[in-house]
Amino acid sequence: MNILFVSSEATPFAKSGGLGDVIGTLPAELVKRGISAGIMIPLYKSIKEKYASSLVLLETFNVQLAWRNQYCGLYTIRESGVDYYFIDNEQYFKRDRYYGYYDDGERFAYFSKAAIEAVKHLEKKPDIIHCSDWQTALIPIYLRTLYEQDDYLRDIKTVFSIHNIEYQGRFNPYITGEILGLSQEDEKLMIDGDSINLMKGAIKTSDALTTVSRSYAYELCDPFFAAGLQDTIARYSFKLRGIINGIDTSQYDPQKDKNLRYSFSAEKMEGKLKNKEALQEELGLEVNREVPVISMITRLVSHKGVDLVQKVYDEIMALGVQLIILGTGDREYEEFFSWKASQYEGRAAMLNCFSSELASRIYASSDMFLMPSKSEPCGLAQMIASRYGTVPIVREAGGLRDSIEPFNPVSRKGNGITFRSFDAYDMLDAIKRALEIYSDHRLWKHLTANAMKKDFSWDGPVEEYMDLYKELEKKYEQETEV
Repeated sequence: MNILFVSSEATPFAKSGGLGDVIGTLPAELVKRGISAGIMIPLYKSIKEKYASSLVLLETFNVQLAWRNQYCGLYTIRESGVDYYFIDNEQYFKRDRYYGYYDDGERFAYFSKAAIEAVKHLEKKPDIIHCSDWQTALIPIYLRTLYEQDDYLRDIKTVFSIHNIEYQGRFNPYITGEILGLSQEDEKLMIDGDSINLMKGAIKTSDALTTVSRSYAYELCDPFFAAGLQDTIARYSFKLRGIINGIDTSQYDPQKDKNLRYSFSAEKMEGKLKNKEALQEELGLEVNREVPVISMITRLVSHKGVDLVQKVYDEIMALGVQLIILGTGDREYEEFFSWKASQYEGRAAMLNCFSSELASRIYASSDMFLMPSKSEPCGLAQMIASRYGTVPIVREAGGLRDSIEPFNPVSRKGNGITFRSFDAYDMLDAIKRALEIYSDHRLWKHLTANAMKKDFSWDGPVEEYMDLYKELEKKYEQETEV
């Protein structure tokens, strides 16, 4: 079996969030289990500059995108047993950012079309193309429309994964013919009110549909979470399954993480306390290992629940904690949290940037990690924090519900603190409950040990993906027999 992952990002070459982590990790886990897997992403400017001497050109060809006839270069690098393929076109990808341009619709329409054409130039044809989010939603759509009669491609199955349904790829219908090169009949697959919706089209045309946790799969039938696509999801729920993501546990390991000054383990936690003091000194906070440190590493956008923190910021600080926030996002949140940190000098820090090295130190040095998300398809941060003995305080949404079990002080089971309603004072109560447990050293030791020992590896999720791929392979064999 040969799986080709086509995505807008994948570590270690391009990452803006959890999507990059997942696509950069899952294929390598499949390879370990004897499944052939490759990854295809755009050749962004940053990749071309950093890896110029390592890139190997496989082929050049032209891609027809509506009336355009565009150059495409296909490059490759082998990393961790996985073949990475890169689609090169400087008109579309020689930019400082991955997303956020006026022509993103055209850029990723080109990428999707080029990825399909590139399949014809690979040494081994994929049995399954696994796509993710709106940037590659056109691949199953194109395979069901423009390429439906292509003898070489017609037997390829598609899996479409929704990592966050709030970003759907909505565009003015004029792009259907002008840019996408599709007919008005094909447009019916994507029409959504007065727009076309690429994700909606992929949900309809893919052979299998996944999302990144069981709870999120259920939530997507609820208007509160589905951002308008609940009816489409419900109609095609027969092919939907939720498979929670894993993390690379060898990368997020407090005994091996080179970004930390001191290593530690669940059995020997002194290094964590030393890291805490070092971080307090680094950020200009009072150096005191007894003061509870709460951290957030997040995009500063509303669905991450930062509104709740904004509403009760002073009440949180009145609890005698130190609060560290690392992230970028909407200007109003950046300015608010910077302003509040200046009011609580020595007790709060707002780091308006992103650094993976600094993030590691914050994960490892904090006592608690706050994730009050309005929606959270899977979430990786709560898993990473747990690996470092930093107790997650999360709202019971999506993957947070599936990965964090509320701690019971009597049975001493559970690996975090949870709250249900999207309410600032419900969140504040969860913080107070966490602090009450923190004040009892024996209970806190049990809770941190539970968090660190929870299995967040890819072992379980990979088996579920393998079952899915085998089902699609069996389905193809049955179809050809008929």
